[in-house]
Amino acid sequence: MGTARFSLLRILADGVASREGISRTLGLSPAEIDSLLRDLASLGVRIVRAGDELRLAERVDLYDSRLLSERLGSSGLRLELRDECASTNTELAERAKAGAAHGTVLGCEHQAAGRGRRGNDWVSAVGGSVAFSVLWRFSRGAGALAGLGLAVAVGAAEALEKLGVSRVTLKWPNDLLYDGSKLGGILIETTGEAAGPVAAIVGVGVNVLLDAAARERVGRPVTDLASCCPATPSRTAVLAGLLESIAPALQLFSRDGLAPFRQAWLRRHAWQGRRVVLVGAGRRVAEGEVVGIAEDGALELASERGVERFHSGELSLRLG
Repeated sequence: MGTARFSLLRILADGVASREGISRTLGLSPAEIDSLLRDLASLGVRIVRAGDELRLAERVDLYDSRLLSERLGSSGLRLELRDECASTNTELAERAKAGAAHGTVLGCEHQAAGRGRRGNDWVSAVGGSVAFSVLWRFSRGAGALAGLGLAVAVGAAEALEKLGVSRVTLKWPNDLLYDGSKLGGILIETTGEAAGPVAAIVGVGVNVLLDAAARERVGRPVTDLASCCPATPSRTAVLAGLLESIAPALQLFSRDGLAPFRQAWLRRHAWQGRRVVLVGAGRRVAEGEVVGIAEDGALELASERGVERFHSGELSLRLG
């Protein structure tokens, strides 16, 4: 679904344009054009004015829908790109309840209220982030989906490595890291019957090119593909590559569970053997050395109580 301010952004992404020409193309008055320019500025898009002419101060990398259709045409996925939405996970979950098809993918140029795990915000930058959600229907119940996020993380890491990131590591349960900083994340949400079937909404976000303002909004160490790759891939290439890798991973997980992914996940495990603190529901749950992950994706921690397994929580390194 298109919006007026993104229609204007696409015109400017093609090069210098006159205000008069933009007004004719969009059928809007000069005052309405000025309002859209202010809207784009609020999203962090800088526009240079020279008399009647407008241009972008920096290139903005928008999706190429034609190229995405060509690359994903035989994948069985049904990709829809929106200009804007609050959260691809939230919107796709509503569509799932209304009967949306298995394999539906929702992506957007700008997420106004993207969500991470445990109620955290996911900060997206216009032209600088890739965020999408996949609807995957399972015949089994939610209990059989333990470890789904880990399997998706392996697929995502493999895709990023093909795009030129040489050392993608994984933090339990859902973070993609590079050199210790967060490069991306995964959010799995499920609805359905205890015994099945279950609809899983698989949300994926990856930082491609974050400016200083976006990094400040995140408020913790993050990195982006521009900092990790010899040449920054386009957002179109990132979205296509992730979907081309994650869709087969979901198919394999549907059939065989976490087992085919466990060793690949452990090879990329960022905090293997490190001392960590596990927090859940606002309190410290455990502290110990990370042993690995169990067959069902549970975190294994070694402490004075022995090796324990945990299925949820937030990890941080224990310093000192």
